[in-house]
Amino acid sequence: MDLLKKALSNMGVCKHSAYKKRYLNETNIRMAIYMSFIVLVLEFWMLVRYVYKRPGRTFIEYFDGETNYLIFFSAALVLMVFALRYTEKITRELPGKIVSVLVLALDISMMIRFIYRSIGEQSVTGILWGMKYHYLLLALALLLLIYETVIVKRDGKNDSYGQWFNVIFAVICMGFGVETSMYDISKHRQILCFITMIIFAACLLIWKPYVSVLILGAAFLYFYSLWYPHLIELDNLYNENVFEGDRINYLIFWIVMVMLSISIYIQRVHESAKDEELIEANEKLERSAIVDDLTGINNLYYFNREAERILKDPETDIEGKVFLFLNVENFKTYNDQFGYQSGNEFLISFARLICEVFPDDLVARQSDDHFVVLTDVEKVREKTEIVRNRVHAYAVEVYLELKVGAFRPKGRDTDPRIAIDSARYACSLTKNRYDRNYKEYNEEVDNRFHKMQYIVNHIDSAVQNGYIKVYYQPVVWADSKDLCGCEALARWIDPTYGFISPGEFIPVLEEYRQIHKLDACIFEQVCCDLRRAMDAGKKVVPVSLNFSRIDFELMDAVGALEKLLEKYGIPKEYIHVEITESALTENIGALEEGMKRFKQDGFSLWLDDFGAGYSSFNVLKDYDFDVLKIDMTFLKGFEKNPKSPLILNAIIRLAESINMFSLTEGVETEEAAEFLRNAGCGRLQGYLFGKPMPVEELEERMTDGTYNISDKLLL
Repeated sequence: MDLLKKALSNMGVCKHSAYKKRYLNETNIRMAIYMSFIVLVLEFWMLVRYVYKRPGRTFIEYFDGETNYLIFFSAALVLMVFALRYTEKITRELPGKIVSVLVLALDISMMIRFIYRSIGEQSVTGILWGMKYHYLLLALALLLLIYETVIVKRDGKNDSYGQWFNVIFAVICMGFGVETSMYDISKHRQILCFITMIIFAACLLIWKPYVSVLILGAAFLYFYSLWYPHLIELDNLYNENVFEGDRINYLIFWIVMVMLSISIYIQRVHESAKDEELIEANEKLERSAIVDDLTGINNLYYFNREAERILKDPETDIEGKVFLFLNVENFKTYNDQFGYQSGNEFLISFARLICEVFPDDLVARQSDDHFVVLTDVEKVREKTEIVRNRVHAYAVEVYLELKVGAFRPKGRDTDPRIAIDSARYACSLTKNRYDRNYKEYNEEVDNRFHKMQYIVNHIDSAVQNGYIKVYYQPVVWADSKDLCGCEALARWIDPTYGFISPGEFIPVLEEYRQIHKLDACIFEQVCCDLRRAMDAGKKVVPVSLNFSRIDFELMDAVGALEKLLEKYGIPKEYIHVEITESALTENIGALEEGMKRFKQDGFSLWLDDFGAGYSSFNVLKDYDFDVLKIDMTFLKGFEKNPKSPLILNAIIRLAESINMFSLTEGVETEEAAEFLRNAGCGRLQGYLFGKPMPVEELEERMTDGTYNISDKLLL
């Protein structure tokens, strides 16, 4: 069965893909350019030779004698013009129309002349049969005229149309070869013209091998039927079995031509298959370069390229355009609850939703649950509200919110990447703001945005030039109010912006994954301050250092701290490690490993900001902390909210029951301090005992007795 399929495939019976079919057709038509050119040159030479060999004749006599040459020459000219037009080497339609009209006129003239000469000498049937090549030439000229006036305008390239040119021309070639060779045989010459024309025809018929077999077979049989009497005559004349030898050679020649056609066809099929695979691979590469793999919509590369083109288009109304940055807030919770497969399905649906609401606009996925749109300002708020409402309806069990940032381009030279960053920054200002879901980039936002960029771009120079300072906030024992430690806090004193608030630069450095540079700088300054105080014979207190989750990802946090302690000769007991509770709610692989190393190496481990946001008692269950640092939010409205004391009591007792010391930050009143002392909270921190201050001020207060340094520092 497989052998049969292979045989049928090699004969061209099987169907090909659209690309392979076009490849085979176009290859055949390109071959027609060379073959027709050869025929044009040969026939022109034959026309000139005919005149040169027969001088002194009239125009009509030359015209009658050169009819076959003129038919063959005209057919080759029509085929070559069509092939050049089809392969777009000639782009204008005028040459084709001119050639088709001239050939039609010439052919009709030759037909009229033939009929005039044949009346009275031949029957009507004989006259009609005698004009058979005129009909074929007429068909070629009409096909070219139809192609130029109808086909090109309606269908462009027609894959099968050109094959009719090749077939008709091949028939003319073989007919010319048959008649010329029969004439040569009558003059006792060879059949070389027939052989030559058969080769010409075979080259033009490498389209479908079974077509080649049928047409060539018909030509061979037709010529054989005419040649047969002459072979018998020669055989009888010489009595040397001429007929048998010529018949065998003739059959072999037919087999060779058929096999040649099939082998070239198979080679072209293989070439087309390779080209098709290469094209498909390139298309996949091109598609992957501009299409988002998950959602199937455009990716950011394509968006930036097309957005730049749209903005530079003179017909684009720049003032009426706006870039949007869309963010699905709380999507991580959706992923955690329903799994990443459901999360991916949501993103695919969300991408379709955006394309549906912004059908004629440029839409792309940036990353994760972030999407960008270039649209018209008109009705943009209404459209984003449609998307927002659909998001609410999609996720009933998990609260999802759509946050949108907008940026209006300032001119045609606006960089889409900067526009997206600006819209993204405007969107970030709506984070955790339940009263704001849409924020447009304006002058105020612009100032904040440039400050953010300044922070990211200048953190390295700030560290090198000493603009990053350590401020120390005192920690006291609740019972005695004696100083028992300090928390090291970063402050940025910048020559351009002056004092930059930690609330401004810390979130930016965390978002852009630069926070480890700041923390490493603080760690070294703290060790340097401790070493300097110890060398001066001053008393020192333990200092707690804040570690970000990103510190453990971007550097060897444990190794870096231990090298600093070794470098400056600082005992580990004087350094406390603070880990923010919120850092333990995300992917904590590197953080968890670092916490284990800190504990194994003898560091005191503190859980910072407990209760600041979404608290989980699993943190207390799964990790071994020494100190529980209760967030200041519990003390806000302490006197007016009866629940606050109850909750604080419960947390302090809980910490004690699991062998953790407690520390409450944000203490601002004596009433709060007294309550916490009675509740059993061991340490206190807050403005009541001192704001964050430079090391010089801290040492001064420790020296003048403002702070009484505790004797039990290391408990």
